[in-house]
Amino acid sequence: MVHLSVVVPCFNEAEVIDAFHTALLAALEPTGHPFEICYVDDGSSDSTLGRLRQLAADDPRVHFTSFSRNFGKESAMLAGLRMTAGDTAVLMDADLQHPPELIPRMLELHRNGYDQVIAQRDRSGEGAVRSALSRTYYRLVRRCMDVEVVDGAGDFRLLSRRAVDSVLSMPESNRFSKGIFSWIGFGSVSFTYQNVERAAGESKWGGRRLLNYGIDGLLSFNSRPLRLAIHTGLCLFLTGFLYAGWIITDDLLNGVDTPGYTTLLTAIVALGGIQLATLGVIGEYVGRIYHESKRRPHYVVSETDSRSRNRPAGPALECTAGARQTS
Repeated sequence: MVHLSVVVPCFNEAEVIDAFHTALLAALEPTGHPFEICYVDDGSSDSTLGRLRQLAADDPRVHFTSFSRNFGKESAMLAGLRMTAGDTAVLMDADLQHPPELIPRMLELHRNGYDQVIAQRDRSGEGAVRSALSRTYYRLVRRCMDVEVVDGAGDFRLLSRRAVDSVLSMPESNRFSKGIFSWIGFGSVSFTYQNVERAAGESKWGGRRLLNYGIDGLLSFNSRPLRLAIHTGLCLFLTGFLYAGWIITDDLLNGVDTPGYTTLLTAIVALGGIQLATLGVIGEYVGRIYHESKRRPHYVVSETDSRSRNRPAGPALECTAGARQTS
C-alpha cells in the first residue's frame, strides 16, 4: 500500500535530475512511509528521458511517462496525478526550487486533517520589477476571479486522495491548476519557505510564457472581462450622451463653433481601441469554447514503464495508443 506519491513534471532537466532524485530520496526514506515517485517527461529534447528510464530500472518505486512532444506543465501535472496510487500526492518541480526536505512537514500537517498543504514561497532574491508585476497581477486576480489565488502559492503542494480525485474529475482542456486547486475546496493550510535559485539549467518560464499563463488565469475562472466590456460600453454611451447635451447647450447659448479636430480624432482613436480590445476578449472566450468542443486529449504518451498507472477522467482526455511499454 503506497502512502505517498510524488509527481514530478520534467522538461529538459537532465542537468539536475540526478541531484534532485538523490535529495528526494534523502527526504522521503527517513519518514518510514511507503512511497512512489512519478516522473513525467514533457517531451524533453535532452537526455532527461534516458535518465528517467535508468532511475525506473534501478528502483521499483520510480515510474515514468513520456509525452510524444512538449504539451506543457499543466498536461504533465495531470498525467502525473493519473499515475498516482498513494493516499496522498505531492506535486513539485525537478529544479530543486521546491525543496524536498519540506515534504515531511507537509505530511505532518496533513495528519492534522488538511486535504491540501501548500508550500508558499516568499519573493526573496527576485528582481524588483518582476516582484512588483507579480504582486500587481495577484491583486488583479483576487478582484476578478471567482476563486482565491494566493501570491506565492504555486504547484508545490500536498493533496489528499479525495483532493486528487476531485482534480481528475475536472475534464476541461484549458487548465489553470492554481484555480483548480482553489475551486475544489477542502481544508487547506499553507506555510512559507524561502525562495531558492535553480540548482542547474535555465528557467523555462520566460516573460512571454508568464504573460500567457497570466491571461489563462484571468480567463479560466471568470467571465468578468466580458461584463467589463459591457460596463465600458455603457459608460462610453453615457459619456457621449452627456457630451452631446453639453455641445447642444453650448451651441444654443453661444452659437455654433467650428468642430474641434483634436477632440474628434481622440474620440475615434479611443473608441476604436476599446472596440478592438473588447473583440479580443470575446475572441479569446470563443477560442476557448472552440478548443473545448474538439475534445482533443490533453497529451499523447509515447513511452511509459509497465508499472505506471493511468486514471483517465472522462472521454477523450488521454491518448496512449502506440505508447511504448518498458519494464
